Amino acid sequence: MKLFGAVALGCLLSVQAVWGTAARAEGALKIDESSAKMAASIMKQWPRGVVATENHPGEWGYEEGVLLDGMAAQWHATANGDDFRYIKESVDKYIADDGSIKGYKTEAHSLDDIELGRAVLLVYRVTQQPKYYKAAKFIHEQLAAQPRTASGGYWHKQIYPNQMWLDGAYMAEPFRAMYAVTFQEPGEFDDIAKQFLLMFDQMRDPKTGLLHHGWDESKQMKWADPQTGLSPEAWARALGWYEVALVDVLDWFPADHAQRAALVNALNRTAAAVIAYQDKKTGLWWQVMDKGSQKGNFTEASASCMFVYAIAKGVRMGYLPQADEASARKGWEAIQTAFVKTEADGTMQLDGTVKVGGLGGTPYRSGTFDYYISETTRGNDAKGVGAYLMAGSEMGQAPTEAQGQRKTVMVDAWFNSQTRKNAAGQTELFHYKWDDDANPGFAFFGRAFERYGAKLATLKTAPTVADLKKAEVYIIASPDIPAKNPDPHYMDKASGDAIEAWVKAGGVLILMENDKTNSEFDHFNTMSERFGIHFNAVLRNTVDNNTWPQGTVMIPAGTGVFAYPHQAYLKEISTITVSGPAKSILTDKGDVLMAVAKVGKGTVFAVVDPWVYNEYVDRRNKLPLEFDGYDAAIDLAGWALRQTK
Repeated sequence: MKLFGAVALGCLLSVQAVWGTAARAEGALKIDESSAKMAASIMKQWPRGVVATENHPGEWGYEEGVLLDGMAAQWHATANGDDFRYIKESVDKYIADDGSIKGYKTEAHSLDDIELGRAVLLVYRVTQQPKYYKAAKFIHEQLAAQPRTASGGYWHKQIYPNQMWLDGAYMAEPFRAMYAVTFQEPGEFDDIAKQFLLMFDQMRDPKTGLLHHGWDESKQMKWADPQTGLSPEAWARALGWYEVALVDVLDWFPADHAQRAALVNALNRTAAAVIAYQDKKTGLWWQVMDKGSQKGNFTEASASCMFVYAIAKGVRMGYLPQADEASARKGWEAIQTAFVKTEADGTMQLDGTVKVGGLGGTPYRSGTFDYYISETTRGNDAKGVGAYLMAGSEMGQAPTEAQGQRKTVMVDAWFNSQTRKNAAGQTELFHYKWDDDANPGFAFFGRAFERYGAKLATLKTAPTVADLKKAEVYIIASPDIPAKNPDPHYMDKASGDAIEAWVKAGGVLILMENDKTNSEFDHFNTMSERFGIHFNAVLRNTVDNNTWPQGTVMIPAGTGVFAYPHQAYLKEISTITVSGPAKSILTDKGDVLMAVAKVGKGTVFAVVDPWVYNEYVDRRNKLPLEFDGYDAAIDLAGWALRQTK
């Protein structure tokens, strides 16, 4: 992949979401505008997630779930708060105050009905409201009652006995993985891996490398091969479900799990087969994957979007080789030409999505080539639109994804080790942590680093040189005081020695203090002063109610850290005194608010507030649009990664 010079990279990194119909800010870090416009169009056409093209609009179902997954991907990539508000409004029409779910049919034992649980769980993680936990718990409990094949695979539905469909991997497993991490059930991952690998082992054609749509373990279904139990063909969207499910589950899968490598291997082998069957002329994928030249076959939108998303994300997250990105880019460009159109009113539409594809049932579906090509396509199908939004979220990040590959960014959970009780009554770390999606978390700051392909890690013990060698960037934010944590871990000499040695060897250290009422200074300064940085225990930039200008700090272009100007919101902050190697890069009203020190082979960046936490960057709150905290976070993350060796 081509690497860009500093100026060109800065232009590519400019990122500002399309805030509904609002005009884009100038000089911001760029996104993929086509998917942002599609999201805005859908919010206009389908308020509250009531999908007009469904047979039963506004009923609980997987199609709306896929649409909301696309909105979530857009929100995470762009920080357009409209996307989250749309997700929450869509979920809220189903969830009562007691957590019960309107319209959920437990007797169906359908994996399709699990899928919308992802949106419910996302809203819980962001808002921490118990009713969403209760709803997610109910959905999770349905999996315990889901029938299984003799080898332990989930039936796709009660009405499809002994059958695994690739669709089920997407419908159930990303939700299960997200739930397992959120509510501390690591034992779930053994069975999550089992479901994927059972499909891979039983449903993969060794000649083509493609997975067939369905597998009847009993080999009794009319459509099933009497020897293998497989359905006749490799249907594109089914394989799309499987590949997307793999890359999404890996977000949550424990790094040290025994089966993680097997899942990454399954993803690589599946992606290789998918790329091999990408149509060389159009860049799209066929409805029946390996029969592109057969009469009646056609290229299909939802599957093409799914493959673009899975490949691009797999590359960005380091699961797939960099060379695969060319396939995603070619596919994305082809999708714009073949399937996307703009209506007279300015709204966008995605054509070319097959309405449905299944096996057996009434009327009977044979799973043959003739059956799949007989299914009709339609415009603005929620499954296709959701996949399109996912694909766009990834392609907007593709220009930068190679910059931080094989680099790890570690956040401290020792000097700031605050905990809270979740809705299940479990104790969990929070406050400036990667996996905290609520207001105090660093989830969006983490996504800023992941935009460059970097890995995230958390250090829950006092740092040693051995620990720090596992990362290129180390972040410490707002060290605890007793008022925030009854058992604070203060900076000590051993930790300071380890941090200093690591920086001198080439590490990049980011120090984010806070104000004197929220953070510890005396012990922390024993470490920061080694780099010429002294944090002053003051309280500046107090904000009365929503008097936003009181927290405004203008960051000019050309600071040496931020390539572009930003209007930052720094509320209740300290100040810095610099000496020795430290130099101010931002002074406001005579106070140093940001500084950089070059020490040995390494670099230290210091700021007087952890201002890029979710509350002030995820755009779902009240902060006016002129504040561009997520832009600044992406700018800062890119700079930090470029300082590493």
